[in-house]
Amino acid sequence: MTPASSAQAAAQTNTLVAKLWSYCNVLRDNGLSTIEYVEQLSYLLFLKMVDEITNDPFTEAEAQPVVPPGYDWASLVSKKGEELETHYRALLAALAKNPDTTLGTIFAKSQNRITEPALLEKLVKDLIGGVDWTIQGTDLKGDAYEGLLAKGAEDTKTGAGQYFTPRPLIDAMVEVMQPRPEDTITDPACGTGGFLIAAHSYVRQHHMQDLTREQRFALGSGKIWGNELVTGTARLAAMNMLLHGIGDAEGPSLITVGDALADTPSRHASLILANPPFGKKSSITVVGSDGQTDKEDISYDRQDFRATTNNKQLNFLQHIMSQLEMNGRAAVVLPDNVLFEGGAGEKVRKRLLTEFDLHTILRLPTGIFYAGGVKANVLFFEKKPPKAGGTPNTSKTWIYDFRTGKHFTLKQHPLRRADLDEFVKAYLPGESRAKRVESERFKPFDYDELITRDKVNLDITWMKDPALDDADSLLPPAVIAQEIVEDLQAALSEFAAIAEALGGEVPADTDTIQPSEAD
Repeated sequence: MTPASSAQAAAQTNTLVAKLWSYCNVLRDNGLSTIEYVEQLSYLLFLKMVDEITNDPFTEAEAQPVVPPGYDWASLVSKKGEELETHYRALLAALAKNPDTTLGTIFAKSQNRITEPALLEKLVKDLIGGVDWTIQGTDLKGDAYEGLLAKGAEDTKTGAGQYFTPRPLIDAMVEVMQPRPEDTITDPACGTGGFLIAAHSYVRQHHMQDLTREQRFALGSGKIWGNELVTGTARLAAMNMLLHGIGDAEGPSLITVGDALADTPSRHASLILANPPFGKKSSITVVGSDGQTDKEDISYDRQDFRATTNNKQLNFLQHIMSQLEMNGRAAVVLPDNVLFEGGAGEKVRKRLLTEFDLHTILRLPTGIFYAGGVKANVLFFEKKPPKAGGTPNTSKTWIYDFRTGKHFTLKQHPLRRADLDEFVKAYLPGESRAKRVESERFKPFDYDELITRDKVNLDITWMKDPALDDADSLLPPAVIAQEIVEDLQAALSEFAAIAEALGGEVPADTDTIQPSEAD
């Protein structure tokens, strides 16, 4: 695709997303929350898009209808008023009957919350039905849907943003990890499926011409899979993947619903990309091989874990370490406390440095996540067999400081993919790390230096924000205010976790400080 056609496609996508989103206020007046609106719109949008896929003249002759006749888009547009509403309810129930299939995952527990038949008819026939989602050979189906998910994530008050990782960050992580056709790829906390879709897209873009028909089929029918705890979010992920050409509506669902931490992984992967949920510590303690318990509570028995903790981010890290196959690689977004917390945190970091090759850490700036108060990093590591003589697998960890002196907000100054170009270039994807060059933002630290730090603290910084010294570099008041909010949210989350760990009661609205409207 040429730059001009790419820009045109992006403009068309944005126009379609804006049109869909314009109806949100109408349905809010009908009692729907933002996340409910996205879910309701998803059902109809999915049916319309698969209708276009089925009737595409360029579709392979043997392609089967994604939705059974009588419960498809055509069956909806042929009705109106109360008859339309009645049929729509029956359609949702019918499509949810096979829970083990992709279609069953998408429509699991689905309900029609659009109580006004006139609103439903307008949505079906005018808003969604009035748009051709495939324009001039450009496939907008997946991109438009993902744009809709991004809009839903912007509503921080509903908590929807916790399931959505900024696409520029996803793309940069995928680019440096360079997914291959032979990879088995998973995300144990997949949210709306962003990492899985980006990995699939990368393989198609860089390797499609080298793949046989069987390899192409395998790529979209089982080599990429994910897990999501929340049923509604798993629905969005399954839709998102299917609309991007991953999976089969009548085949086994590529998104499993449940708690990834509950069981030892039954299937391993050569590449794991993940952004596990942030927030307070889990009320569930995972008992590791050390046999310790730090509070009386519901617990999981995970003998593949080395440390017992109710810190869910540390447990997700241990889960990913366990789920990686030998010589597998991972890129995981984790909050700062994973780098410095003592106790179980120290145990996990020692194991990560010794048994794995923790070769790179990317320190992320605030203001890029929809969930506020997040100070995070991306940990890049590989699982290696033990070395002779007990030599640690990590020899050197490179840390890239993308936080100091970087200031982003969600609206006025959002993160762009180009902002991460310097990191991607410094990472040298596909090349030997021996060729890496030290710079002001990118520095290596030897294993011996890291393992002897107090509590194996990997929260390392050496840069000073130039705005603190240069009067001419003072930030706009809106940015300063936003950063204060981010710092307060991060501190509040940490204190809440400490209080909960000590047995105190934490109010349900602990995390409700909202970002400034100025962002």
